[in-house]
Amino acid sequence: MGRPTRARYAAGQGLSPVPDLLDWPSPTASWGVAIDPSWRTAVHLGVDSFVSAVFDPSAGRLIGPAERMEHLLEEIALADEVGLYSFGIGEHHRSEYYDSAPPVILAAAAARTARIRLGSAVAVLSAADPVRVFQQFATLDLISKGRIDLVVGRGSFTEAFPLFGLSLADYDSLFEEKLDLLLRIRESEHVTWSGRHRPPLTGQGVYPRPVQNPLPIWVGVGGTPESFVRAGLLGLPLMVAIIGGEPRQFAPLVDLYRRAGAQAGHAPEQLQVGLHVFGFVAESAQAAADTIYPGWHEMFTKVSRERGFAAPSRAQFDATSGPDGAFFLGDPDTVAEKLVRVSGQLGGVDRISLQMTNPRLAHADLLRGIELLGREVAPRVAGS
Repeated sequence: MGRPTRARYAAGQGLSPVPDLLDWPSPTASWGVAIDPSWRTAVHLGVDSFVSAVFDPSAGRLIGPAERMEHLLEEIALADEVGLYSFGIGEHHRSEYYDSAPPVILAAAAARTARIRLGSAVAVLSAADPVRVFQQFATLDLISKGRIDLVVGRGSFTEAFPLFGLSLADYDSLFEEKLDLLLRIRESEHVTWSGRHRPPLTGQGVYPRPVQNPLPIWVGVGGTPESFVRAGLLGLPLMVAIIGGEPRQFAPLVDLYRRAGAQAGHAPEQLQVGLHVFGFVAESAQAAADTIYPGWHEMFTKVSRERGFAAPSRAQFDATSGPDGAFFLGDPDTVAEKLVRVSGQLGGVDRISLQMTNPRLAHADLLRGIELLGREVAPRVAGS
């Protein structure tokens, strides 16, 4: 059959549909993947931030947006200093977050750091122009001297759609079409392309070109099998957002991604898997829980109210923070052990990013959490 092109994927030609992949017998009884793991490196650790508005409990006041940005840049600089692999900035268009323009934040971070990789977590591609997205992140790649990762997705909130005049009825087609155009721009300086949601390109050049060739483009996914299959067929790295349930429950979906990639002819080392998870590290498990719970309760109570769910409880928080839960919380040994275990349950992952921001988390506590993650947790994970 040969390796699938984006055009054949978009047209649904020559590729096995999702049911075929689901029916394809797994090579191991536990949904493991029959891939030689010798090429895999240690799990890389990083931090993701949604740049939450913060009420500092120690100071008893709301931190203003300008001061919060100053704090954020200090947090990124510290992550670089303590040897963490990456720092990602989310994208939201809500009053409680200050991350609506991630490329601007990342440019400031790139100028203040030397080694850490910087990226989106995630860029809401459905609501953006792929030409501008590529230009912005290519420019960031130049500023950072080749340290940028572009993670694209549809986002977990929908405010961007009405804000930019888009219809939620086009939720899926917007992302598929814009991802196709973004990949074409990455491949070629001059692009000829047409679609439903954007005026056509007729051979225009897209500049600047990045340092990295190709610019790393990851696909951010939740729990939809079709999203995992799409990323696998295209041979794109996968960033899985795990915000609830048990991480090990994602093993069949990660396996589905790898099998789709293998069927499409992509090499195992091309099919990288990353995890975006909530987490925090403190001197003890009790200190971590007591520090994070007030902000966690505030954040999830607000979201639950908006979506018609019951308000979260401390019992839910404790279960989510437990050994099998989705929240990576505790002292360095506890967090490191859980990171290693979850990576193994998913057949080995390449990177894990902890979303550590919280609307009730003091700047000093977050700095300490980043320091512990880099100096204490990362060496334990790397040595496992």
